[in-house]
Amino acid sequence: MKPMNHWQRIEAAIAGEPVDQPPVALWRHFPNDDQDPGKLAGHMIDWQRRWDFDVVKFMPSGTYGVEDWGAVSTYDGAPNGARKVVRPRVSRTDDWLAIVDLDVQKGNYRRQNDALAATAKALGGSVPILQTVFSPLTTARKLATERLFADLRQHSDAVERALRVITDVTIRFALNALDAGAHGMFFASQLSSFRHLSQAEYERFGMAFDLEIFAAVKGKAKLNMLHAHGDDVMFDLLAKYPTDMLNWHDRTSEPNLRDGVAGFRRVVVGGIDEHGTLMQPDLRAIEREVRDAIEQTNGRRLMLGPGCVVPISVSDDAIATVVGAVRARSVREIA
Repeated sequence: MKPMNHWQRIEAAIAGEPVDQPPVALWRHFPNDDQDPGKLAGHMIDWQRRWDFDVVKFMPSGTYGVEDWGAVSTYDGAPNGARKVVRPRVSRTDDWLAIVDLDVQKGNYRRQNDALAATAKALGGSVPILQTVFSPLTTARKLATERLFADLRQHSDAVERALRVITDVTIRFALNALDAGAHGMFFASQLSSFRHLSQAEYERFGMAFDLEIFAAVKGKAKLNMLHAHGDDVMFDLLAKYPTDMLNWHDRTSEPNLRDGVAGFRRVVVGGIDEHGTLMQPDLRAIEREVRDAIEQTNGRRLMLGPGCVVPISVSDDAIATVVGAVRARSVREIA
């Protein structure tokens, strides 16, 4: 098969057509430097130029969406590079009233898309870039931490009012990201799990607002990926979202890729155990994991990727092994 570029490979995978090799992408945080738009853009450009992934998952800090409302976060050395909210904005029920409209052309929201714009300019459209957009309910949890769940059940009107504001802000941020050069969203849902909520609760407080954001970017985004974080995710519900790609922790939680590709008719993203196999010194285990992922899907409608961000201590040898194992094997060799 004639070699494909990144766009051709992704578009063929979404269409369920043969690819020269499965698409592959890994992503990681750049803690502390992700607080500076110039440094973040530099890392993202270097990361892509070094590894030549098929998708750039843009990597702002995971708390960018709550700090303009007054939440305070810090990086405390987490292995995955994520920041932690150390002072939530919502500590009492009445605090939900403080979640008022924001101008996403200012503050921390603006800085994320400034960094993305610099990255997009440097990469020149050669590869799809997805800005990380958190679901409104995910943002609400970061604003309130664990008290969200009690408020959601006891003071639903206050939470829904805040979710309305968060959704409107998130839509404007996503549209600005597209104007800045993003080709779509990496839409992260961290509460679409039966360990946190019932399906009825997620449909009301999560899905209803999520779908507004997907509707807002319809016809403007070229490619969207939905990330379901955690264990026991509501896969059947999420598979109904209007997204091109679906990513979850397939190596540590159900379903596996084989069942996932049967239940989601576009591209499944996974196959790499970012905290397990990827961190082992046994590089052959990584090769076997890549091979297994391709075999589970017959190399169709698959992008090799992690279940979530890879640890910041991941070795270059491990990344090179993932990339090499994918690119050394055409789908024809696997089938």
